[in-house]
Amino acid sequence: MTTHLVWLRNDLRINDNLALHAACRDSDAKVIALYLSTPEQWQQHDMSPKQAAFIHASLLEVQSALAERGIPLHYQACHAFSDSIDALAEFCEKQKVDQLFYNYQYEVNERQRDARAEKRLDDAGVICQGFDDSLLLPPGSVQSGDRSMYKVFTPFSKAFVRRLQQSLPECVPAPKPREGSPLKVTPIPAFDYPTKAFDEDLFPAGEAAALKRLRHFATKPVIDYPAKRDLPALDATSRLSVYLATGVLSPRQCLHRVLHEHPDALDNSRAFTWLNELIWREFYRHLLVAYPALCRHQPFIDWTRNVEWQRNDAHFDAWKAGRTGYPIVDAAMRQMKALGWMHNRLRMITASFLVKDLLIDWREGERYFMQQLIDGDLAANNGGWQWAASTGTDAAPYFRIFNPTTQGERFDEKGDFIRHYLPELADVPDSDIHQPHVWAEKHHKKLDYPAPIVDHKAARKKTLDAFERAKSAA
Repeated sequence: MTTHLVWLRNDLRINDNLALHAACRDSDAKVIALYLSTPEQWQQHDMSPKQAAFIHASLLEVQSALAERGIPLHYQACHAFSDSIDALAEFCEKQKVDQLFYNYQYEVNERQRDARAEKRLDDAGVICQGFDDSLLLPPGSVQSGDRSMYKVFTPFSKAFVRRLQQSLPECVPAPKPREGSPLKVTPIPAFDYPTKAFDEDLFPAGEAAALKRLRHFATKPVIDYPAKRDLPALDATSRLSVYLATGVLSPRQCLHRVLHEHPDALDNSRAFTWLNELIWREFYRHLLVAYPALCRHQPFIDWTRNVEWQRNDAHFDAWKAGRTGYPIVDAAMRQMKALGWMHNRLRMITASFLVKDLLIDWREGERYFMQQLIDGDLAANNGGWQWAASTGTDAAPYFRIFNPTTQGERFDEKGDFIRHYLPELADVPDSDIHQPHVWAEKHHKKLDYPAPIVDHKAARKKTLDAFERAKSAA
């Protein structure tokens, strides 16, 4: 009997898992699964304690689901990232594995690890098969006319949609129960890594919860998404990002569910607005493969290396703590600290404030977000921060600078979101909630809330000057 091994990583599901599906095609093969934790690598990559806890909870769910189908999930802790290759090879030898099945990861360290692992196993006579599982279309399959990776999102999105309209990627079913199912389960032990409790009502672990949320969102909420997605006081986004980031849900499942409910979703219907966010996710992952330097904290636009960033620990600490004196920024930062999650519009506002108002290096913010977010994802996080910092692939020039006050007025007009996270502003009227100190001074009130740490108009000019000097020096 041949033995097939599924090496699970960021693909903690049994439905539409390409590696798992391929491993189970041969009904006579023995199928086993393996998960290797790498706490040292997680630390180096700033994985948040909430994400670590979510991964562990999701791992327990997939362990039970596999056991129901007669597939044991083995677990081993490998503190150093390089140790995982030795652990994998030794496991394959011990279990007499004939074939390895795994889904690709696209970060540069992970790609190098997988190449070394394949060579090691190939030398040992183990056949390795990898799959583009976490994307709708493989990296390099959507290219511009000169056969290069698109550097701007809009033409990439248009070309991507044309490819989907020609042929949709298929979803594959969960494996059928195999001989000996169900198996008894010994739960995987806690990770040797800091974990922090996450809100299980907002982010219930496991693919059953993810699929339930997807099915609900794909009905009416996805149609309302274009009108409501920028309003943080509303529960109008999908909140599926954590499931996509950890592989509890696949992008193909998302695409097919939306198309099931709205067959015209690829034809610029209202449902397309959310699908386009999935394409943004694809764009940033395709970029990681085309430009590996993005994984190494390098800007996409070369001349922006010359920007003279400020080192101001007091300002950085105030930003992290939600004590900048700009209510929409502070409420957003406190939301992230409380939930390990932040509304997407607020991610843009807070990132813009750190880079364009405080002139602090975008990489400091990128790292802090990864340390906090339950849905932390290198490609999306890096892409978003470089977009905000005008160092990335965005077509807009560097002088796009969000005004934090007007952003608050536009997207949280009455301050409902702000008051939820800034209870010290509970008594400030709607009309003054975005500039509470102006109101307090006028009415001789005392607020337990800091004054703005910078003047936006002056900060904007300072940032523009810094970028202009950097561009001139190129």
